[in-house]
Amino acid sequence: MRSPSFSVLALAGLIATSTAKIPFVATSDVIPLDSSSSSASTSSSAVANAATAVSAGVAAIPITPKRSPRVSMASRRQANGGGLCTVIGSTALPAEVETVAESLANSITCSSATTIANVPDATSGSTSFSDVDFSTDAQKRSPLQFALDEFATDAGSLADTDLQDFQDKLNVYLATEAGIRSVGGSLAIKVPKFFLQMQVSRIQTAQGNPPEAAGQQVDHLRDKVLKNAAGESKALLDQVTKLATQVS
Repeated sequence: MRSPSFSVLALAGLIATSTAKIPFVATSDVIPLDSSSSSASTSSSAVANAATAVSAGVAAIPITPKRSPRVSMASRRQANGGGLCTVIGSTALPAEVETVAESLANSITCSSATTIANVPDATSGSTSFSDVDFSTDAQKRSPLQFALDEFATDAGSLADTDLQDFQDKLNVYLATEAGIRSVGGSLAIKVPKFFLQMQVSRIQTAQGNPPEAAGQQVDHLRDKVLKNAAGESKALLDQVTKLATQVS
């Protein structure tokens, strides 16, 4: 039998030439043999990096996302309205109402009895809201009719009217409105409240101390009453307009 035409050494050289050469790796990175799977390469790198961390004695530290501190409902109510006792809900108050609520926090007291929207009965001086609550009127008068009848000034000189009495009535209306707003209740209270504000402004003006703030002046408050009582009869609205001209 004849010997093969090529030697064993030649065959070995051919195999060595056709085999892919793997470069020397001097780092812990994994070098892919081909580019057919980028995801496999990424996964291998992650495993290699994790192995490097473990071999170096570094333990993996889980990162827990920070959470906002919990605020109790009671704390929210305390912050809402500056601690005013009628503010029992967590609905944010308009800035103007918030300011008023904060100013009343130390002068208004509340009882265990409740009024509109379960708001605690507020007291200022000797006046409680339950004593002047338009919503429980036995005569079923409209809010504006109730205000015109119950919050009328003295028949004599406007300047002789007891300002503190009207201020106390206004205070309990303002405090109750803040409480109603804090629970998202109906705001029918705004009609008698604005009327009381107009009456207080009229008395102050007649006594020689007209409010400096434009929002507390008689004409501005007259417009507030008329706007919020737009559904009332013209006869009642005309009474409001007439009262606003009488400031002495």
